[in-house]
Amino acid sequence: MMNELSLIQRVVVWIMPVIFAITVHEVAHGWVAKKYGDKTAWMLGRLTLNPLKHIDPVGTLILPGILLLSGTGFIFGWAKPVPVDDRNFKNPRHDMALVALAGPIANLAMAVAWALLARVGVMLNVEAVSMPLIYSGIAGISINLVLALINLLPIPPLDGSRVLAGLLPGRLAFQYNRLERFGFIILLLLLFTGSLGVMLGYPMYVIQKMFFSLAGL
Repeated sequence: MMNELSLIQRVVVWIMPVIFAITVHEVAHGWVAKKYGDKTAWMLGRLTLNPLKHIDPVGTLILPGILLLSGTGFIFGWAKPVPVDDRNFKNPRHDMALVALAGPIANLAMAVAWALLARVGVMLNVEAVSMPLIYSGIAGISINLVLALINLLPIPPLDGSRVLAGLLPGRLAFQYNRLERFGFIILLLLLFTGSLGVMLGYPMYVIQKMFFSLAGL
C-alpha cells in the first residue's frame, strides 16, 4: 500500500510513528530504571515524551530518512540512550535485564495501539479519514515491530544483549559485554549487506501478519 504514496506523503506518514516509537522506547527504559531505584534519567529530564529531549541526529533523522528515501521498505533508527546507572539497583544484572526488556515491550504495546488506530480507519470506511489512519497504522505497526525485533538481537549494546548478560555467569557476561565497542559496526554491516533483513524477514512477516489481522487489514 505504501508504494501508492508519493515521497512527500511517505515522509508525512512515517515521521510521527518513527519519532514516537523511538522516543517511547527510551522513556520506557528510564521509567523502569526509576522503578528499580535508578533516578538518573528522571533527574536529567529524560522521562518525557518531548522528542527534542531524545533525538539523535543520525539515528532519529538521518538513517531513517536514508532508508525511507531508498525505498528499501525496512526502516529503523534510535534515539539518544537514556542514562542508566546499575549501581543504584539492588540486583544490578537482574534489574538491568528488566530495564532492557522495557524498550521492546513498549514497542509491542505501541504496535497494538497503531493496529487499533488502523482498525478504526477500516471501520469508518470514509476515504478522507480512513486512509490517513490506515497508512499511519501500517507505518506505526511496522516501525515498532522492527525496533522490537532488532533490539532483541543479542548484539551489545542492544537490549537483547543486556537480557542475555543477565543470564550468563558473571565472568562470561563481563567478556560478552566487551563486544559492545564493536556492536554498532556489526549492526551496520548486517544492515547494509542485507543480512539483517534475511535474519528478521520471516519473524517480521509472521508477527506483522498477526498485527495486520488485528488492524483488520
